[in-house]
Amino acid sequence: MLIKCQRELAIKNQEKMSNFEQFHCDFYQSNYTIDDQEEDYNSYESNKNLCGSRKSQRGEQPPAGAFSPSEMLLSSQRYMGQILQPTYSPNTLSHLSYTDGFDEEPPLLEELGINFEHIWQKTLTVLNPMKPADGSIMNETDLTGPLIFCLALGGTLLLAGKVHFGYVYGVSAIGCLAMHALLNLMSIPGVSHGCVASVLGYCLLPMVILSSSAVVFSLQGTLGTLLALFIIGWCSLSASKIFTSALAMEGQQLLIAYPCALLYGLFALLTVF
Repeated sequence: MLIKCQRELAIKNQEKMSNFEQFHCDFYQSNYTIDDQEEDYNSYESNKNLCGSRKSQRGEQPPAGAFSPSEMLLSSQRYMGQILQPTYSPNTLSHLSYTDGFDEEPPLLEELGINFEHIWQKTLTVLNPMKPADGSIMNETDLTGPLIFCLALGGTLLLAGKVHFGYVYGVSAIGCLAMHALLNLMSIPGVSHGCVASVLGYCLLPMVILSSSAVVFSLQGTLGTLLALFIIGWCSLSASKIFTSALAMEGQQLLIAYPCALLYGLFALLTVF
């Protein structure tokens, strides 16, 4: 009885195994073969090549506003310098050579026309009427000394209790214009406004001495009158000497001294009264 039961169990087990193998074959059974796989691979490669050719054709004709690497390549070929090191054109090189020549430029005072040596020489020429004047120096349009002497004249008059800055500058301007017209009529080469203003302003220095003495004592007397006449003659003699040497007007010094005396007489009147 036991042996019979064992046989039945063995038969049932064999039937179950055969059913499982049949299910396994049915589950994995397919019509797909290796040949089909090769055909699919070949079609995929052909589609890939076709898409690549279309993309390459589109890349050869980029849109107008698109940025392409070729433009970047051309721009890099045009730029010959390095980063933060710009290239130099001939114009920039000329500017650089000009900036390197700053050491060869004249000083600032000389460019402005201020020469202290010439100012000192003109001052000594005015203080010594008998000293011959250098025509090349006296023909310069130097207005530094005249402005200083005009301010000094107005300042000394202010110390004497007379506010005459406007009169000083007004008489100076009118006198320069009148002397300019007169000298152009008398001299052949002519003269500039700056030269006339420079000479008349430097010759105002003795008048500063007269106004300085007015601070110490009153000039409204005999002594003051004689001192004023002496200063007028001093100023007019120095101015006429400088004009004759600068404009080559030999023999005409007295003719030039007379209008100069009239001009400096007005400054004397402002100082005395």
